[in-house]
Amino acid sequence: MTKAEMMQALRAARVVPVVRTSTAAHAATAVRWLREAGLRIFELTMTIPDAPALIRELSADKDLLLGAGTVPDAATAEICLAAGARFIVAPWTDPALAAPCRAAGALLMHGALTPTEVRAALAAGADVVKIFPASSVGGPGHIKALRSVFPGVDFCPTGGVEPGNVAAYLAAGASFVGMGGALVDEKRIAAGDREAIQAAARAIL
Repeated sequence: MTKAEMMQALRAARVVPVVRTSTAAHAATAVRWLREAGLRIFELTMTIPDAPALIRELSADKDLLLGAGTVPDAATAEICLAAGARFIVAPWTDPALAAPCRAAGALLMHGALTPTEVRAALAAGADVVKIFPASSVGGPGHIKALRSVFPGVDFCPTGGVEPGNVAAYLAAGASFVGMGGALVDEKRIAAGDREAIQAAARAIL
C-alpha cells in the first residue's frame, strides 16, 4: 500500500483506535473485538509490553493497517517498521523518525499543539500532525483555529476524543481522530465485556 493509499484509508476510517493496555494479551483482545466490529486500522503504542512482537503477530492479517504509537526514537521505529507497522506516531516532534519512515515508505505522524509546533512537525517530515492532548487545549475549537492557518495539513486530534464528539472534530477540520477511551477500555477488556467494546465501535462507525 502506498502512502497516498494509506492516507486515503485513514481519512475514510475517520477513527483510529489507540491501543494502550498493560498487557499484550489485552491489546490483542481489543484488536480482535474491534476488528469483528468492522475496524481495520490500529495504533499500537510502545507502552504495551513487547509491542513490536504484537505488531509482527497481528500484521499477518493483511486486512489490517497497523501503526506504532508513542515511538521514542529512530531505533524503535525501525524495529516496528520491520515488524509490519505502516505508520509511526509520536506525541512530540522528533526529526530522527523521518529517515526510517522514508526508507520504509511509511507514514509519519508528529505531535504538536501550537502553530509554531505544527510548522516544526511539518519541517521534520510529518505527513500528519497529531494534536495531543486535543481536549485539554480547546477540543474541536482548537482544531478549527489551526485549520484556518494550515488549510492543507492533515490533523489527527487525540486525547479526550469520544464517540460523542468525533463528528465535531471532523467538522472542525480533522482528517481523522485517534481514540482510546471507550474503544479500548481495559477494565471492560479484562472483564470479557466484548459487547461494550463493540457497542462503542458501532457508535462511531
